[in-house]
Amino acid sequence: MRSFGLTLLVVAAIGLPTMGSVEAQGQRLYKYTDRNGNVQYSDKVPPEYADRDRSILNEQGVSVAFEEGAVTDEERSEAAERAAQEEADRQARLEIARRDRMLLETYLTVGDIEDLRDRRLELLESQIKVTELYLNNLRKRLVGLQSEASRFKPYTLKEDAPQIPEDLARDISRTTASIALYEQTLARTRADQAALKSSFDADISRFRELKGG
Repeated sequence: MRSFGLTLLVVAAIGLPTMGSVEAQGQRLYKYTDRNGNVQYSDKVPPEYADRDRSILNEQGVSVAFEEGAVTDEERSEAAERAAQEEADRQARLEIARRDRMLLETYLTVGDIEDLRDRRLELLESQIKVTELYLNNLRKRLVGLQSEASRFKPYTLKEDAPQIPEDLARDISRTTASIALYEQTLARTRADQAALKSSFDADISRFRELKGG
């Protein structure tokens, strides 16, 4: 408060209103820090310092209230990012707790998890084998259709060759589309199989941690 008393003497000496006169006029005296780190006193906060926190002083120079500076767009954006991250972290913790409960309530031993994993992997493996069988048959069919189409335009360069029959062209188009579809199905099932194994491996590891080894 010594520096504040000195400020009052300086203010009085140069004829500026003291805090007593400010209070008498119903005005406030603000204390804030400028960009150079110096403490300033004023009955109004300059616009360039609107983002600075400030104290409101009484006539004895005692802080009687505190005002936070205006929130900038950058601060508002940072606060929103922090809130979003905190919420994401909270949801992640809830999900971990939920999965932990599920593991402990569903399985008694690691062997239980492994048995379920193996059954589900075998099911996907069966689907893969069936899809591969369909693909092999479709590819053989396409080879036969293309061999038949080789006698017709546009599959031959012979000038006197007839145009390919519509039904044959249609069969080639449909078979080609079916092959593409089953290849996508096969790739998706294999990806599901890998993801399933990874998920069960993680469950087994976490179950062991929860059980203490």
